[in-house]
Amino acid sequence: MTVETKSSSDGAVTITIRGQFDFGLVNQFRKAYEAYPQARSFCVDMRQTVRIDSSALGMLLNMRRYLGGNDAKIKIINCSREIRKIFEIAKFEKSFVIESAIDP
Repeated sequence: MTVETKSSSDGAVTITIRGQFDFGLVNQFRKAYEAYPQARSFCVDMRQTVRIDSSALGMLLNMRRYLGGNDAKIKIINCSREIRKIFEIAKFEKSFVIESAIDP
């Protein structure tokens, strides 16, 4: 389980989650977005995420709240079908832009 962060010159930050996205990553994930208070947008890349649990949902909601709630620009990309289904059940599409790995 690891979290990697990259920033681009246009102010976008990509946070990549590898392995399981669960409570064990709470501090690492929070530090990943708090380290970029001036970022214009965030992208959470789940291409290498194998599983998420309810604490991951909470971490994403906390990220959204920290970054400005409805004004936060957060995109979740490269979700597997299983992870996308969890987001659909939790109605995350109302709060985040979510793209599956098969989306263009």
